[in-house]
Amino acid sequence: MLVAEDGRCLGPAARVFVATGLRPDLSFLSEIRLDLDMRLQAPSKIAAEVDPNVHSCGSVRATGAADLEQPEPGFYIVGAKSYGRAPTFLALTGFEQVRSVVAAIAGDREAAERVDLVLPDTGVCGGSGLFDAPDESASAGSCCAPAPQLIQLGVGSAS
Repeated sequence: MLVAEDGRCLGPAARVFVATGLRPDLSFLSEIRLDLDMRLQAPSKIAAEVDPNVHSCGSVRATGAADLEQPEPGFYIVGAKSYGRAPTFLALTGFEQVRSVVAAIAGDREAAERVDLVLPDTGVCGGSGLFDAPDESASAGSCCAPAPQLIQLGVGSAS
């Protein structure tokens, strides 16, 4: 059972995922050959693109298997760990990473190289406006939170 800080009890959960925004724990990878940026601890191929001193979550392109592959054969870093210490990771980016990596592992290089996610240039990260005060005045978006948009993953049709 999960208990919130205010004492509310949440029903039983099969799995709990915690995104704390802290430094990534890479200790369990100490025996694996990695190519990580020494400052961000992100894969070297994407470190410059996810650097929060230069980019926001909306100015980072979607990454795939080729960007996330490590020197250890068949090993990829995906999800929040792929951004290392950069706080600009989006779950949609992770879904695209996993789609691409699974395609690569399955031997479908064409699908692995394809990018099925295109994020708006203005960003889709939270901040003042849309997420903090979701009223009608914020529905047009703000500098960091544009109006909600449908972002489709994959190429199949919705059922």
